[in-house]
Amino acid sequence: MHQTDQDIRHRLLVARLPAMPQILVKLLGHLQADDLGMEELAELIAKDAGMTGKLLAVANSSAYHRGSRTANLEQSLVSLGTDMIKTLVISDSVFQTFNNFPHSGSTDLRAFWKNSLAAAVIARDVARRIDYPHLEEAYLAGLLHNVGRLALLATAPKEYGFNFGARDDEDLCAVEQRTLQITHAEAGAWLVERWQLDSFLADAVLYHHESSERLEAAHPLIRIVRLAHLMAGHPDDTDALLDGAALCGLAPGDIDEMLAAAARQVDRAAVHLGIDLTGADDIPAPPAYAPPVVDPVQQRLSEEVRNLVLVSEVSQTFARQQGESALLESMTRSARILFDFDNTVVLLENPTGQMLVGAPGVATARIAEFAIPLAKGGPIAAATLARKPAYLQRGSEPLGLPEEQLLRMLGTDSLVCLPLVAGGRCLGVLVGGVAAWQLAACQKRERFLQSFGAQAAAALETALLERSQARRQIASVAEEYREASRRVLHEVNNPLSIIKNYLSVLDSKLARQEPVASEMSVLNEEIDRVGQLIGTLADIKPAADAGPRPTDAAKVVEDVVRLFRAGQFVPANVQIVTAMHDEARLVAGDADVLKQILVNLVKNAVEALAGSGGGRIEIANRGHVHRERKLYLELTVSDTGPGLAPEVMANLFSAVKSTKDGAHRGLGLSIVHGLVKKLNGQIACRSGRSGTAFEILLPAWSGASAAPALPARALGSV
Repeated sequence: MHQTDQDIRHRLLVARLPAMPQILVKLLGHLQADDLGMEELAELIAKDAGMTGKLLAVANSSAYHRGSRTANLEQSLVSLGTDMIKTLVISDSVFQTFNNFPHSGSTDLRAFWKNSLAAAVIARDVARRIDYPHLEEAYLAGLLHNVGRLALLATAPKEYGFNFGARDDEDLCAVEQRTLQITHAEAGAWLVERWQLDSFLADAVLYHHESSERLEAAHPLIRIVRLAHLMAGHPDDTDALLDGAALCGLAPGDIDEMLAAAARQVDRAAVHLGIDLTGADDIPAPPAYAPPVVDPVQQRLSEEVRNLVLVSEVSQTFARQQGESALLESMTRSARILFDFDNTVVLLENPTGQMLVGAPGVATARIAEFAIPLAKGGPIAAATLARKPAYLQRGSEPLGLPEEQLLRMLGTDSLVCLPLVAGGRCLGVLVGGVAAWQLAACQKRERFLQSFGAQAAAALETALLERSQARRQIASVAEEYREASRRVLHEVNNPLSIIKNYLSVLDSKLARQEPVASEMSVLNEEIDRVGQLIGTLADIKPAADAGPRPTDAAKVVEDVVRLFRAGQFVPANVQIVTAMHDEARLVAGDADVLKQILVNLVKNAVEALAGSGGGRIEIANRGHVHRERKLYLELTVSDTGPGLAPEVMANLFSAVKSTKDGAHRGLGLSIVHGLVKKLNGQIACRSGRSGTAFEILLPAWSGASAAPALPARALGSV
């Protein structure tokens, strides 16, 4: 043992031990990244002919078999499920690798593999119970926890041959250290580290003989493998099992439950993997596995349950898709896998419901331009209208031109037509191309087909609804913006007209060298108002509402009259008079909004009188009015003009075409109506041959007892 060639560590370094299969290395990498879906799994497994054959054999065993025909790889993967696939891939890869170690063929490994399988299934069960996220990693760690014994057997068969079958405990480790200067735990960890995995797998193998006290703060995988080792190799050591259970936060009652489950799973796994464990006695073995007698009723029930599970998984797959195109691709791909369709297309009802057309985005250009009129009959149209699947075969019945076209486009001699029905409405039809001999099998699975179609239709209806809602929202926002633009354009015209008139007044006063301070003040106010109106188009969150504020209606009326008077906006043949109440003057609302209301009404009245030979406009405060148990202040704007036509009165506060010129004509009174509503007020109009009067009720201010008194104002004229 003192010579270099006798050093076991040196032998491990120079020994040509088989490397881990590439398929398992890639599988572990995917598992660590948590990005392994069914498609990636199928692509990975298809590269290994031996593994493919193993999975096909298991899928067609009595436990998973679903028909007389051998399923293809994709169908086998769907039948087995991802958990079983990962278990089989990991187990078979490990067995293939380590059964090819030197001297392994001359040694009975049945007890070794039974113990390893037991540790693997227990480790996965423990991981599940303590919510450790990487179940497959735990399974692999349990399977490999004693792999160092195979490595020592391969490199030192003479020195280690007798100890290989010894009980796996601290005494064995002491013998290994004394005779070989290395334990099987160290050898196994060294072997795993060669695979350069980003995992605690090597540590779990290295420390599976450590005491519970030393592992209290260790990584969960290390503690899981420690407990799995004790349960698989020392099921009668109660104290050690209780310590191991406490190490993982499990109750004592969990131990017996996991041991019983492990015994059943080990035997079942051995059958699936083709491993003969007869005679292995490391742990108590249940009766030999024998294929059960298949009860047709039970087989049918199992088929239905499996279909329900598959439909549920398909529904979850559809729900994860983002966008209509991704959903349609998922539908066609799932249909090909589940029903063995050679090719699949989706035809959707057009917006009028009169035709089936190729689904956009996922079909070829030829399919995308393909259409089937529903009113002109044909088997596919009839199946769509009847909401029932149809099975079409070339030569067995007269087919329409669309069916013959689809047969050629899909490159097949038979079609399965599955209507996509959701909520009583048929959204379209999924058409799958199959060989003629497959039609009978598809018909037997019609209930499954319809369940699949219902899930696909429900997901498609949601996607179409979301698309329709998005389009309506975009159109609504665009229309709101256009309407807001028209309103702003209309309202901006008022202050711009005032600004234009005041600039003319300003020019005259400056020429006469008269003071212009009041005119400049008005110009500044109106320019600010233009800015505020334009700012309403910006997508700015409105300021928090501080509640209603008191506004002196008399002061606002005075400002409006001053604007029209000083701006030379009122023609000589038009007179403006006011009649203000001495006490009832305060309203609850914004002064700028009230000003905008009055400017619109007065401007309309001026324009109406100027075009009819002149007249008088009166702005009056009629005092308080009780209406519907609320107190209002009544303001009126009346004129002596010719009145409004009946057709105008019928749509007075709607945005309709008026006799005015300009792109914004017909908006003024609709804007006034909206502004009054904004102040929680009411507006009405009376009109006849003697003139027109607008009556405005605004909420009276109740936050103060009385307004400051103004000088008494009689009817004044402008």
